[in-house]
Amino acid sequence: IVEVEVDTLAQLELVLPAGPDIVLLDNMPPALLRQAVAMRDAAAPRVELEASGGVNLSTIGDIARTGVERISAGALT
Repeated sequence: IVEVEVDTLAQLELVLPAGPDIVLLDNMPPALLRQAVAMRDAAAPRVELEASGGVNLSTIGDIARTGVERISAGALT
């Protein structure tokens, strides 16, 4: 499994053509996560997206509704 971490949409645009298994989207607010999902859907629909950073009980619902397949948290939620 190949996982790549990005923190901008420009970086995501560069890695999608390489077809990693998972792209970790670091510290992106829900609006950017939705844009990332749309970009992925258009360019490489088999790539899974994982949101990370800023995940807690008050944000996890909004993050889940963006369309990412995975959510990771560094602390217990």
